[in-house]
Amino acid sequence: MATADEQRPGGGEVSELEAVMSVTNTDVDEALHAVRDNADAIFTWDYEKGARPKLERLYEKSKISMWNARTDLDWDIDVDQEKVVADNNFAAQSLLGGNADVSATPLASWGDKEWLEFGIESQNWTLSQFLHGEQGALVCTAKIVESVPWIDAKYYAATQVMDEARHVEVFARYLDEKLSGHYPINAHLKMLLDDIIADSRWDMTYLGMQIMVEGLALAAFGFISQLSTEPLLKQMLRYIMNDEARHVAFGVLSLHDFYAGLSDAELKERQEFAFEAAVRMRDRFLQQEVFERMGISPAVAAPLVQQAPERLMFQSMLFSRIVPNCRRLGLLDANDGWLRERFGELGVIGFEHWEDPEHEAMFALAEGATPEWPAPG
Repeated sequence: MATADEQRPGGGEVSELEAVMSVTNTDVDEALHAVRDNADAIFTWDYEKGARPKLERLYEKSKISMWNARTDLDWDIDVDQEKVVADNNFAAQSLLGGNADVSATPLASWGDKEWLEFGIESQNWTLSQFLHGEQGALVCTAKIVESVPWIDAKYYAATQVMDEARHVEVFARYLDEKLSGHYPINAHLKMLLDDIIADSRWDMTYLGMQIMVEGLALAAFGFISQLSTEPLLKQMLRYIMNDEARHVAFGVLSLHDFYAGLSDAELKERQEFAFEAAVRMRDRFLQQEVFERMGISPAVAAPLVQQAPERLMFQSMLFSRIVPNCRRLGLLDANDGWLRERFGELGVIGFEHWEDPEHEAMFALAEGATPEWPAPG
């Protein structure tokens, strides 16, 4: 992953933005995608349930928190996508900050029709990436069931497999029935999921999916839920966020003691993995695919998008769950604060002590408290 200027093969420098833009999905028409999974399948003959009481409490909570994607959501709600996009300012005025100078670009000729169309495409793209990310979580959590050595973790991870199946189901149905089209997976997200699945170490699956991808998803869902006025989407995201808060807590609790026993060199590998994952997730929000579909060169649009204040705020907020959990795992300050310095360079270290009530309630539950939960919907 390029995070600074690099040398072109033939000489000269490649800027960070150019490096990001050079990563594209060349298999947009593929229906199946295979990744070699190098992990060992681990059986345990120690069936003592509750040996890890924090995971046991999350497992019990997960069993009573199951919901039915078909019957618990009101699919009769009519979604007028054009009205939703217009009402929620989901168009490119928001993406570009409203004050971008587009006079010397093809965007200068866009009127209300083109901006509305872009907003629709942008919404389709965003929810499509959520859909693909949830399938990544489905596959990764099935791998956790297979590879984690503790029975309590296998029990909980099995409930998360069912959660992720529901999430894939609802995003696919919402895109098919309520919106107007899918987008292929973004190349940066695809590369990250491939790396998580291909790594043979069980804790890397936890770190990549439970901490990084799920943490970002939880923040993104909350941000969009607050901004949207569309009732079905808000209801859907509320249910999913309840699940995701448990999943992130599961990852932190599973890794905390394990990471305490790792060497500095082993922790450095985890720090580097976390940073590369963070950069890839940051880079996927340039939405090159949307501009291409609208007939605009991403090379023209990307610099405008990259500097948009609204985009920078949204991008920063996505790390509000990731950074505190890296602190909980001891990853920020290991190796003389290597990851703390990197997150400082990304401008997100200020979230180190960020607290989300529902997220914190999951940790309280794991500790034996009885927090009150907001009702879904």
